[in-house]
Amino acid sequence: MYISIFNDKRGLMGRGVVFGGRDLQIIADCIKNKRKFYALSGIMPSNDRIHFGNKMVVENLRYFQDHGAITYMLIADIEASASRGISIEEARERAMNFHIPAYIALGLDPKKTKFYFQSENTEVMKIAAAASKKITLNEFQAVYGTADPGRILSAFTQMGDILYPQEAEERMPGIIPVGPDQDPHVRLTRDYIRRSKEKKYFLVSAIYHKYTPALNGGFKMSKSKPESMIELPEDKASFSKKIMRAVTGGRDTLELQRKLGADVEKDMVFELLKQHLIEDDKELNAIYKDYKSGKMLSSELKELAIEKMSEFMDDFNRKLEAARKAVKNLRFIH
Repeated sequence: MYISIFNDKRGLMGRGVVFGGRDLQIIADCIKNKRKFYALSGIMPSNDRIHFGNKMVVENLRYFQDHGAITYMLIADIEASASRGISIEEARERAMNFHIPAYIALGLDPKKTKFYFQSENTEVMKIAAAASKKITLNEFQAVYGTADPGRILSAFTQMGDILYPQEAEERMPGIIPVGPDQDPHVRLTRDYIRRSKEKKYFLVSAIYHKYTPALNGGFKMSKSKPESMIELPEDKASFSKKIMRAVTGGRDTLELQRKLGADVEKDMVFELLKQHLIEDDKELNAIYKDYKSGKMLSSELKELAIEKMSEFMDDFNRKLEAARKAVKNLRFIH
């Protein structure tokens, strides 16, 4: 369905990495009829690096950016302080020195993107304050499972972020690319919109992508298990070691592998190629057929992945350094 709506036969939507959403037809109509809409995402500057899964958010944003979206990228320094204990000053330094350049290196067009820090955007705080009057404590606990002060502050600030473009520009549709774990923010924002008809906000849309699975076969890459995730950036010796140890769909013996072929759907290395490292569908399909038939071995797939990852990292590092030099020229909303 998402392929036909957005005409994205290749890339994340075409490969099923993007798997669902809310009110996507509204955004598709905006693209088709060239009507104004926005796309928004955020950077959490709580670490010195990001992991490979962040790449999907940028690719989703770039897709909508290329199709006319007014694009916003917020730096969640208040959320980092409230939920992760990172000072506002440290969050800003990390964002300027690494996170913003990294997102640009991954494909975000800085000339078409409006950046801001939560701590410097008073309008976001006003929206958050207004939203807090419409949501009950019981509802909040039902959505998030907890209602500790840090969580409350973070959630309402994110609601302010989601709706900020409709205050800054005009009332218009908007889409938020997120992983499934971020859906509560979208649902709570939509509930607030329904209860605030006098505000005349458009109901926000969302598009959901799968997690990048951990190399050990886990549900998703996580910084809590660094041995099973690939960071950006990461040196070749380190990521090569991780890929060589990754869970594959290979058989127990060479004879069985040649006879039965690989169980590709269980292979974390192939998933890495599919989600991140091979853009050409013909190339990916050829690898799938060879691996599934037993013509290709798991060791050969891993070597290919290391080669592709090396090319990607070299390109990323070059673009990162160029983006770092350009950050000082970005205009931030205050």
